[in-house]
Amino acid sequence: MLDLTYPPIILAAKTGFRLLGQRITMTGTEHVPREGGVLLACNHIGYVDFVYGGLAANPSGRLVRFMAKREIFDHPLGGPLMRSLHHIEVDRGEGLASFRTAVDFLQQGEAVGIFPEATISRSMDLKEFKTGAVRIAAQAGVPIVPVILWGTQRMMTKDHPRDFSRGKTISLTVGEPMHPDGSDPVGQTAQLRERMSSMLDDAIAAYPADEQPPGSWWVPARHGGSAPTPDEAARLDVEEKRARAAKRAAKRAQG
Repeated sequence: MLDLTYPPIILAAKTGFRLLGQRITMTGTEHVPREGGVLLACNHIGYVDFVYGGLAANPSGRLVRFMAKREIFDHPLGGPLMRSLHHIEVDRGEGLASFRTAVDFLQQGEAVGIFPEATISRSMDLKEFKTGAVRIAAQAGVPIVPVILWGTQRMMTKDHPRDFSRGKTISLTVGEPMHPDGSDPVGQTAQLRERMSSMLDDAIAAYPADEQPPGSWWVPARHGGSAPTPDEAARLDVEEKRARAAKRAAKRAQG
């Protein structure tokens, strides 16, 4: 693929990280193969996850094509940028096209990024995973490399004001590849989630204590934080969906 936009975007992002005084720690990046198709499965805790998730493949010299919701592609500025980076548009009402595109990219030897939770986790813990990651990797015959992000939620996430103040630590943990064969998508998805949950626990434990005091809103309740529990987060998700549906209905009625 012709990538005229991606290199300068990466350079601009790294410049931004330095200006923000961020300490970015990365472990396990050697698990990302330097060539051939690979699917990076990332947890989803904030709106900037796709910016930082791509760093996991940077030491291997790879550019990651993220699967992202259609709304971003519909934006007058975001859409052209996303297409120039060859990211993959996902229409949640019709996911077959994005599935086929992801498989095609992987079979061409590309690195593709996916968020198995599909949406941001308000609990900061892992939500239930969709089986799409396992099914895509199995169909394409490529490995899944799990990636855990931590700290990105402190900048921009649901229900909290943006905070781009200086000096935050952002951690990326890359795990060993999995090789799903598609024989049991549900079971293999559960294995992926279990592995990533363990990685998340380790990432939280390793995060600088002075930046993560007890009761922090960005830490899962089971780790002593004040983030919503998974059940509370699920209730908030339902309320958000209802509010969006009501807004769309009101807009249609006005039109």
